[in-house]
Amino acid sequence: MPPLSILIWLPAFSGLLAAALSWRPWRAHIPAAPPPPQWWGQASPAARARAGRDPGQTLSGRLALAGSLGALALAIGYITEYRGPRAGLQHVTDVTWIGELGIHYKLAISGLNVFLVGMAALLFAAAAVAANLRTWERPRLFYFHFMLAESAVLGAFLAQDLALFVAFFDLMLIPFYFLIGGWGREPGRVRATIKLVIYTLVGSLLMLAGAIATGVLAAEHTGGHITFVLSSLQAVPLGRGSQDWIFLSFAAAFLVKMPAFPLHGWMPDGYRAMPIEVLMVFSGVLSKVGAYGFLAIVLPLYPRAAVHFQALMLLLALASILYGSAVAFTQTDARLIAGYSSIAQLGFITLGIFSLNPQGAQGALLQMVNHGLVVAPLLFIVALLAQRSGGSEDVREMGGLATRAPVLAALFLLVAFATLAMPGSANFVGEFLILLGVFKAKLAIAALAFTGVVMASFYALRLLIRTMHNRLGEGAHSREISLLDGTVLVPVLAVIGLLSLYPQLALQRSEGSVKQAVASAQAQIRQARFRTGLGCPPGYLQRFEETGPCISGYNRPARALDAAYGSR
Repeated sequence: MPPLSILIWLPAFSGLLAAALSWRPWRAHIPAAPPPPQWWGQASPAARARAGRDPGQTLSGRLALAGSLGALALAIGYITEYRGPRAGLQHVTDVTWIGELGIHYKLAISGLNVFLVGMAALLFAAAAVAANLRTWERPRLFYFHFMLAESAVLGAFLAQDLALFVAFFDLMLIPFYFLIGGWGREPGRVRATIKLVIYTLVGSLLMLAGAIATGVLAAEHTGGHITFVLSSLQAVPLGRGSQDWIFLSFAAAFLVKMPAFPLHGWMPDGYRAMPIEVLMVFSGVLSKVGAYGFLAIVLPLYPRAAVHFQALMLLLALASILYGSAVAFTQTDARLIAGYSSIAQLGFITLGIFSLNPQGAQGALLQMVNHGLVVAPLLFIVALLAQRSGGSEDVREMGGLATRAPVLAALFLLVAFATLAMPGSANFVGEFLILLGVFKAKLAIAALAFTGVVMASFYALRLLIRTMHNRLGEGAHSREISLLDGTVLVPVLAVIGLLSLYPQLALQRSEGSVKQAVASAQAQIRQARFRTGLGCPPGYLQRFEETGPCISGYNRPARALDAAYGSR
């Protein structure tokens, strides 16, 4: 396989090439399109719009689509070649970028990111196909920013240097600032852009401060040269106080990006304003960068803080589940139903990560992939339904759209069943592992979180029934999905079906890396149990987590026990 840099920068290069080649002076020799035939007036508005597009827009869209499909092909190749966690990091690219600051351009494939990279490439390719089905103002700039966003996301997933991760994390904000501000829907486009930038920028600045502090403090502990390489930082544990405030800095940035309650204030305006093709990748992919950061960076580098704030993070995750689910089944805007359901699903993901055990974390990683694969087609279906209801996305005006559209209704049914984690779906496996992990960590929180599963069935089925069945809404027109629209949905649904039939495909590749990610936090939990004697009779302390013997420790201080038995 080629170097990972090709995978990362291929989309951005294709967007730049599309912008350059579709520039008007370069297209001066292209002849004008012939006049349409007489029967053309009877064609659908969407077909007439596609046929009447400017040649530069067609070229821009096709070049961008080619870049996204090339990235998808490379991502599939990396998935098939992945040899499992025992081989360590694979396809490593490690070049000193800024030597004085110890920043490396280090990229690698691991069990934590291999399927997330594939999911991101698939959803960007599907969104690029969807974008080619409509016309855009300033298409050269649109496709350039869209492809730059894909490169930033892939870089964040593959970065193995903390400073490089922060750079890609911040780079993601730039293209979406322009995509929302320049091509967003009115009213509220400017308001949504400002709120998104303020929320995300504050979190990013906090994360930048935490990343710099991590490198500087680690260098002070070792007395050596500063470095931001993740493997080197993991070998130099920081003090408890330092870990605590740095953890909170990273948590703020990641919770805003996901988003999670109560840091979701930008979400309603942002979801209303974004073009649906942009929203597909924003909700399906960008929100997973924050969850991935918790698993790949926070837990390995700040395990003491992760244990210290475990209860807080679990409560925030539980609040996200209950709040997102409750608001989702009171909304009538189909976009916001998907948005608040995403808050609930990302609450489940956070719950699994901070169960701090392999079962919950592995379920969270699988659920990151599942949610992206489900929410993107769900949002595209919302756009198709809006086309059939006069442009309205209110579910009260969409009833009965399945009358003459059995294929569209069947595809929507599959997406709805995956959303509510129907047994037999990969979402069911992910949520089962998450709840299993949380039951082992905090029984009460797991019992309350289970109500989120019940709520999901309510809002998912409500959305399906209100739009597809009952009486046909006034002004709504039921018609079947087109072949071109089907090319957006069918590949994504095929991957959903593959993971539903064989979830072990993803679980087997991620198991070892997930265990390594939570190992440091588990060691801290074992040490805490050893000191408190959890599970032993009065007057005794437990040497190991579960299987070790209870040793006599009556009235003996922890220091004496550490000297006699050591600490783990």
